[in-house]
Order: sequence, then structure tokens, then C-alpha cells
Amino acid sequence: MDLDDKITELTLHNGMRWFFVERHTAPTFSGVIQFKVGGVDEVEGQTGLSHLFEHMAFKGTSVIGTRDYQAEKIILDQIDELARQFTLEQRKPVPDQLLLEELYQQLVQLNLEHRQYVIKDEFWQIYNRHGANNLNAGTSKDTTSYLVSLPANRLELWCLMESNRLADPVFREFYSERDVVMEERRLRIDSNPSGKLYEQFLATAYTRHPYRWPTIGWMEDISQVTVEQAQALYRTYYVPGNGVGVLVGDFECAEAIRLVQTYFGQLPAGDLPPEVTVEEPPQTEERRIIVEFDAEPELLIGYHVPTYPHPDDVTIDVISNLLTNGRSSRLYMALVKQQEVATEVNSFRVPGDRYPNVLAINVIPRAPHSPTVIEERVYLEIERLKTEPADAWELQKLKNQLDATLVRGLGSNLGLASRIAYAVHLSGDWHYFKTYRQRLAQVTADEIMRAAQTYLTPQNRTVATLQRPEVTPS
Repeated sequence: MDLDDKITELTLHNGMRWFFVERHTAPTFSGVIQFKVGGVDEVEGQTGLSHLFEHMAFKGTSVIGTRDYQAEKIILDQIDELARQFTLEQRKPVPDQLLLEELYQQLVQLNLEHRQYVIKDEFWQIYNRHGANNLNAGTSKDTTSYLVSLPANRLELWCLMESNRLADPVFREFYSERDVVMEERRLRIDSNPSGKLYEQFLATAYTRHPYRWPTIGWMEDISQVTVEQAQALYRTYYVPGNGVGVLVGDFECAEAIRLVQTYFGQLPAGDLPPEVTVEEPPQTEERRIIVEFDAEPELLIGYHVPTYPHPDDVTIDVISNLLTNGRSSRLYMALVKQQEVATEVNSFRVPGDRYPNVLAINVIPRAPHSPTVIEERVYLEIERLKTEPADAWELQKLKNQLDATLVRGLGSNLGLASRIAYAVHLSGDWHYFKTYRQRLAQVTADEIMRAAQTYLTPQNRTVATLQRPEVTPS
């Protein structure tokens, strides 16, 4: 897919970068706004803050979501002050339980009073009344994205809504939303065996880099995060120069540019946020962790690998797909079809792409086979990668599959918009698509063997095993 003559670029005077692609196949468009802020940008003790702010971005502004903002703000300030006192007391080595109870009851009463001013979910309601589809947001380790698809004649509405929530977010219902995120964590991590295994796997694979923290945050951090901390994150990272906007669909580019300049051009420029400076030290010996959970066993094996712009980045993707992409992949053929010791095999790069990441191999054993048996057989296939060149037909077939997957991802308006935004944040340029495809075509069997020999080594390996707790005889 040649995008050279289809993408129009614009940088506003405040530093926000914009990309426009006209597609007149249907009377709709998709808009994506993405900021380079995620779990990796947080500090210890405030994990999960980026994800929580994403929730708050749907709570409205001083004109959306409120019946009387001036009256509402008085109560919001009182809630914030009581919550600050509560958190300070809660963090003391010996908290005053009577004071905590008193503050809690005052907070309950103020939250009840606050409800009279709130128009619940008005941000969502406005969009839905105007035909929104795929209205959503997402926080990863690397970025936070806000996306929606709308009828073509609602482009100005989109510019109004999105610029307003960037310029004027109101942190209403902050503490109740914090409780929602805590419940989300309980469901996705604490009571989910695979979620728990993955969380502990990353915390073991990384010793210093913030990629070791869960994007949703540690429960202790979420439970004590304050509105002041969320506001500080907003002021630091939600500056125009740290954001990318993309519009794809049925519009005239000149009109779209005019609207973007009108609505987003008035956002004040700010200082660019700091980059993460912590570097993960090279791993020099194997790390292992056992996660006990009353569930079927599971295995995660990971190796530290480089990311873009390192030339081995694409080679690692090819290795991952050689191992587990499809029913003819090496690990699937060996473990699932031939030896019948596993029911499922997958591999993926985690947890992000802005910094060196981990190539992870995930295997679900078939009973009664243990993770230990599976692990040794995975290593046999990895050794084959190091010593046996991939057949020309096998490698070309895989390249074709990867290239087709990339192109298909650009087929929808929303898919193209999302990928342009991420490419710009990852590489600084949407041409990342073209360079990736060119590099993919150049990967050789010798490069695959060399990369496997370099990175897939025992001393660079982290192994996480999920197993049932041992039952102690009574």
C-alpha cells in the first residue's frame, strides 16, 4: 500500500502533529488522538496513573457533564481536600482510625451532594446521539489513545469535543472511578491466572526499567493515588507537542485542516515531557519465578531483545512468527500436532516498543504433561533455529503472511489512523510502514540464526510457571 501521495501532514504552531488521509469510499471518518504517555512514563508509587487519567478523560469538562459548574467546583474542591487529608492519614505508620472514619463519612456525604450537579456520561451521550461508532480509549505501556468513528458531517463536532476535553478536563467522580479501576484490576489480574502470571513475569524479567510495572498499576498505588497526581500527569504529558492527531475518511483535506487549526490551534504549547532515562542492565543469568494459582498450568519463557531502530527488530518478529504463527509453525507442529504435549502456543513482543522489550513464548500444557517437560521441548526448537537455516519457501511464506497482516491493518479508516499515530510516536515518522516492509523483505535465514544465537540464550532468559499450590496433608 503506497501512502506517499495520500497522507497530508501538518504541524500546528503549538507543536501538535497532524496527519490526514482522504478516503471517499463511505460517508464516515475515523479520528485518533494519541499521546506519548503510558505506564512506562510513571514513577514508583504512582503506577496506573496514565490508565486512570484515560478514564477521567471521559468525565467531561466545565461545559460537558455538569448542570452548574461553578456550584459543582465548590464541592469538588472540598472533596479533593478531604481526600488529600484521608490519604495523608492513611499513609502514616499508625493511622488514626477514628479520624479516617470521620473523613470517610464526610466524603460520602459530599459525594452524594455532588451527584446533583453531574450529567452522567454526557460525553458519551453526545457522541452516541450523533452516530458514533468505536468510541473508545486505550492505555499501553507506551501511549494513550482516544478514538472514534463518526458520520462525515460530524467532523466539526469531533474537533469541538476532542479539543475541549484536552483543554479543559474536569476530574469529577475521581475517587469513585479509582474504585472502578481497582475492581478492573481484581478481575483482570488478581483473579485471573494468566494475568497474574504475566504481571509477575514482567516484574521478574525487568529489574530496573519501568516496563516491569503493570499498566493498570499495583493495587497499593491505585488505592492511594490522588487527584493532584492525576492533574500533574495531565499538565506534564498532555501538551500539544507530545500528541499526534490523525483523521482518515470522507472529508476534504483543506476543510479538515481549517477545523483542526481553529479548534486545536488554540491549545497552549507546553514544555515537552522528559523521556525515560532508566536503562535495564543486561541480564547475565537465568531468572525463574513460580506463580501459585488454583488453575491449569501455564508457561511463559522470555528473552530480552532490541526494538526499533535496531536492525534486528524485524528479524525478531520473523523469529516469533516462525515459532508460533499458524498451524505449520515450528512450535505448533512440534508441541501441539506431533508430540501432543500442549494445547496452545503463542509468542509476542511485550510489554511495549519504545524501549528494548521481551520476546515471550506462551505455552498451555496438555494434561498430564508438566511445564517442565514443555520447557525442555521448547528449547529444542530454539536450538534448531540457531543451527538449521529456514527453508527458502518457509521464510518467504512467512514474510508474505507478515506483510499481508500489516497491509490488512491499514485497510480500515480506524486501523490506518491508529497505526499512523503509533508509527509517528515510535519512529518519529509515518514512513515506518515502508521501512518495516523493506526490512522484512531483506531478512535472511543467516540473520535469523545469528539473532537466535545472540538473544535466545539461557543467561538472557526469564521463565515463569503457573502451578497449583501444593496441598499440605492435614
